[in-house]
Amino acid sequence: MKQLLCLRCGEEMKYGGTRKIQLGETGWVLGDLPNLIAGAMDVCIYSCPKCGKIEFYHTQDEQSEIAQSICPTCGKKHDCDYPKCPFCGHRYV
Repeated sequence: MKQLLCLRCGEEMKYGGTRKIQLGETGWVLGDLPNLIAGAMDVCIYSCPKCGKIEFYHTQDEQSEIAQSICPTCGKKHDCDYPKCPFCGHRYV
């Protein structure tokens, strides 16, 4: 795992687990309906033991992302809905 340093004090950040963050908001008229529609986002939580700063990083959950393919020419991974590789221009037949 890559070492993350606190942007505030430079101390090594500690991993605090993966959680879901609710994206919607509760409203007076519709209640919790916007929460149900918006869903949640998986994030990794890191905290600094020295100054208390907390940072969230979006997890790259393969199930929630667009399917990926690997270019046969350059070997880089990209969304499979491209008609050509966005890195080297290889056209898919």
